[in-house]
Amino acid sequence: IMHLLCRGRLKLLVATLTAVVLLTWLYLLAGNLENGRSLLLAPCLADTPAVQVLERAVLESRVREVEEENRQIRLQLSQSQGTAAQLVEGNYGNQQWGASADTVPEDGDNTAEEKNHTDCSRSPPVQKCELIHVACVCAGHNASRDVVTLVKSVLFHRRNPLHFHFITDTVANRILSSLFQSWMVPSVQVSFYDADELKSEVSWIPNKHYSGIYGLMKLTLTKALPSDLSKVIVLDTDITFATDIAELWGVFRKFTDKQVIGLVENQSDWYLGNLWKNHKPWPALGRGFNTGVILLYLERLRRISWEQMWRLTAERELMSMLSTSLADQDIFNAFIKQNPVLVHQLPCFWNVQLSDHTRSEQCYTEVSDLKVIHWNSPKKLRVKNKHVEFFRNLYLTFLEYDGNLLRRELFGCPSQANPESVQLQAALEELDEDDQCYDFRRERLTVHRVHLYFLQYDYMPTEDDTDITLVAQLSMDRLQMLEAICKHWEGPISLALYMSDAEAQQFLRYAQASEVLKNRKNVGYHIVYKEGQFYPVNLVRNVALRNANTPYVFLTDVDFLPMYGLYDYLRKAVVQLDMAHTKKALVVPAFETLRYRLSFPKSKAELLSMLDMGTLYTFRYHVWPKGHAPTNYAKWRTATMPYKVEWEPDFEPYVVVRRDCPEYDQRFVGFGWNKVSHIIELDAQEYDLMVLPNAFMIHMPHAPSFDISKFRSSSSYRNCLNTLKDEFHQDLSRKYGAAALKYLTAQRNI
Repeated sequence: IMHLLCRGRLKLLVATLTAVVLLTWLYLLAGNLENGRSLLLAPCLADTPAVQVLERAVLESRVREVEEENRQIRLQLSQSQGTAAQLVEGNYGNQQWGASADTVPEDGDNTAEEKNHTDCSRSPPVQKCELIHVACVCAGHNASRDVVTLVKSVLFHRRNPLHFHFITDTVANRILSSLFQSWMVPSVQVSFYDADELKSEVSWIPNKHYSGIYGLMKLTLTKALPSDLSKVIVLDTDITFATDIAELWGVFRKFTDKQVIGLVENQSDWYLGNLWKNHKPWPALGRGFNTGVILLYLERLRRISWEQMWRLTAERELMSMLSTSLADQDIFNAFIKQNPVLVHQLPCFWNVQLSDHTRSEQCYTEVSDLKVIHWNSPKKLRVKNKHVEFFRNLYLTFLEYDGNLLRRELFGCPSQANPESVQLQAALEELDEDDQCYDFRRERLTVHRVHLYFLQYDYMPTEDDTDITLVAQLSMDRLQMLEAICKHWEGPISLALYMSDAEAQQFLRYAQASEVLKNRKNVGYHIVYKEGQFYPVNLVRNVALRNANTPYVFLTDVDFLPMYGLYDYLRKAVVQLDMAHTKKALVVPAFETLRYRLSFPKSKAELLSMLDMGTLYTFRYHVWPKGHAPTNYAKWRTATMPYKVEWEPDFEPYVVVRRDCPEYDQRFVGFGWNKVSHIIELDAQEYDLMVLPNAFMIHMPHAPSFDISKFRSSSSYRNCLNTLKDEFHQDLSRKYGAAALKYLTAQRNI
């Protein structure tokens, strides 16, 4: 009995233990299924089929949970890195109008949601050295100035080589080709296309927009740009980038097979209509799209016969609309309404439109959201937006940013240096850094950025080919002389201004606020941007000289006021002295006053009276008499006819010559011998120096320049100037032979 009782208890104990183990196992299983922890099974239970099935189910559940955890971590990480905006893009750009029914995710079996959430783990949308193409339509002086700010913002953020394609008129071509040639930015190519050749493509379209015919040019890009160019980003000139343009270029990868145009929705109510009585906009899809930023898939557009399609659309709508109100934007929108499957809608932060009555504030919640700012308003910085001050400061940052700082290499990418850059680098390497005059020699090799015709310029040539341009240079501290010069000289003027980017904007505001300057359209203002230690005075003079558009030039300085009527007097002298067929340099006698307020003499007789009274003096008679003594002021007092004078050492008169005269020698920088060397070369080329008997100009007082102060205080400065003089004479002898020896002899006898 006892034996049977023990066996019964043992069975009960085993059954109890078995039940406990099973219950524990079920408890652990439930816990693991809920919390995703590893399941620890006893070795004796692991081999049973039932347990293996349960284990596989637990492991599959665990894998799914780990994947979900990883997805959530990637999502949080991408948000923390400021790339949450990209998550919107994948879905936003393929909404009802853009997505096709047979859209296939780009990453194989991943869903669109999973693809977006794993953006940070995928390869970047643009390869390291992939070339990005950007196109702009740019016509006229103002647009040429605006596009520089756009280019600066792109260059500031970029990490890829760029190729800019500019569709320009003659004015913009001249300005921008000179600017980019002198800017010499590494890994930047520039191409120009003649807008005049494209006008016939769009001139038949009546357009009320202030942009005129150039506002329709973006329709012609499939024809204007090279046929082998696959895709391009098209930008208005009033765009500012706040991110790397490569991000926008990468959006092309998100196009479906059918999409050919990428655009941001219009943020105004224009295309909704009824803004005023009888307001009837062109047809558009919903709010329509803004064409300030466009992704054009050129290869696909050509394939679908884009040129014929937009023409048919325009012809059909013009039958009822009669003209466009928003230029190309109306035609793009009418085309898209008929072909919605062709558009890829970009998130609105790729074109935050800052004009009145827009919904731009809904495009961003943080600064990191901003990608592209579009000042699509003639009022520019005065638009109504609660964050306009922030946008204004961002715009001004690039407006006044030193463009020299953007000449940076793209390391790791093949360099496409132009021959000029290679020659310049070779010349710089030949310089001896231990040379006492190294800084002077380096200055001669410095390539300064030049922005020609910074303001509106209109010049109509005279019929008699006697016109004369006043040529001068100045810096910010002489700006106050401009209004007075314009009052004294009614003819054309070519001025080169040596300024920083920020100073150029100050000058712009000054000129636009001046009643005198803003009404003078025959003044060409050319900005030579500051760089280096010295004022490159002769380089700046040459910029003004090269861009004079008349047969003759009056070479002067900006701190001189010409006598009233000098422009007409000189034109008559040009004819009388037959300057068209002879080599003559007409000398305009120079005087000076020490008074800041002067009753300017209206005639030679009045000037002589003031000279006798001590109100006026012959120029620099008490400081540098050799500079103008050869003018022979004693003879001039009674002269009634032009008279010839001979060259003498250090003679530096102000002269009228043909525009094809020698340029100034650019080795002379700062103060000293910059004009003297030019007169020597005129004499070496056998120009006759003729003093005009009834012409004069008066130097107005001002504080000494920084360069003259350096000359006076630095012995090394003066020694280097003497070295440059000797080298100039040696070059002159090689150029003009024995005839030039008199200049070297005269220099040594001083």
